[in-house]
Order: sequence, then structure tokens, then C-alpha cells
Amino acid sequence: MKYEAETVEDYLNAVPEERKEALSKLRKTLLDNLPKGFEELISYGMPSYSVPFSLYPQGYHCNPTIPLPFISFASQKNFIGFYHLGIYSDEEILFWFTEAYQKLNIGRLDMGKSCIRFKKIDRIPYELLGELVSKITVEQWIAIYEKHLKR
Repeated sequence: MKYEAETVEDYLNAVPEERKEALSKLRKTLLDNLPKGFEELISYGMPSYSVPFSLYPQGYHCNPTIPLPFISFASQKNFIGFYHLGIYSDEEILFWFTEAYQKLNIGRLDMGKSCIRFKKIDRIPYELLGELVSKITVEQWIAIYEKHLKR
């Protein structure tokens, strides 16, 4: 679902009441665990964490007017979406995450292309997501991005 928001606070105020607490907790998890250097903003209509132009002036190759994206989350019609571009760019992290998720025994992992879907809000593994987002620094993300871009 698309929400017209200028800030992350505006976005969180616009989502359905039953999702506000989960999305606010997800945001706090990201802010508490993301390595220094990523900036919080609204991008593509959702809360996002990107590499600022001050660190990567080229911006995103698909749209150089926006900063290099890394992570986003959104309240979609039937789920909360968690978009982590790095998880598909690093096989070790993808393997670690899928194994760690299975060990939690909270249901089947529902993943798509760079998206993890949480249909049951009470089963969002905040601690695991916090650990996931801490695994790639800004410098590492730029290097991974450029490596894949040059292919």
C-alpha cells in the first residue's frame, strides 16, 4: 500500500493502527543496529536506509537522483515487507539468515526477490533482523554494490 509521507514519522502515523506498534519496533530495531553512515529517509514511498550522497555521490544507478538504497520496510496489503538488498548480494549472509530463521521455529520463511514477507505480525523476529542489518557496513555495501554493478 502506498502512503503519502514526507518523513518516516508521517509514514508510521498513516499506517493502519494494528500495524503501528510492529512497524515502530522494526524501525527502532534498524536504528539500533544499522552500522553508522546509513541515512533514514522516505524512498519509493516507504521508510528506507540508504548510503547518503556525501558517501556515494553517484547515487543509485537505476535513478541517480536518489541515494544508494540498502534496506526498506513497508506496510503492504497483506503483509509487512522487509527489503534488504544486501541479503541477496552475499551468499554467506543469505545462508546464515535462512538457517537462523529456521532455528527460531516460527513458521516458514516467506522470501521473494530482496523481500521478506511477514504475514503474521506477532512472528517478526526483531532480534534476528537486528543482527542481519548489523552485518554489512556502508563501505562493505558500496563494495558489494559496485562488484555486482560491474557484472
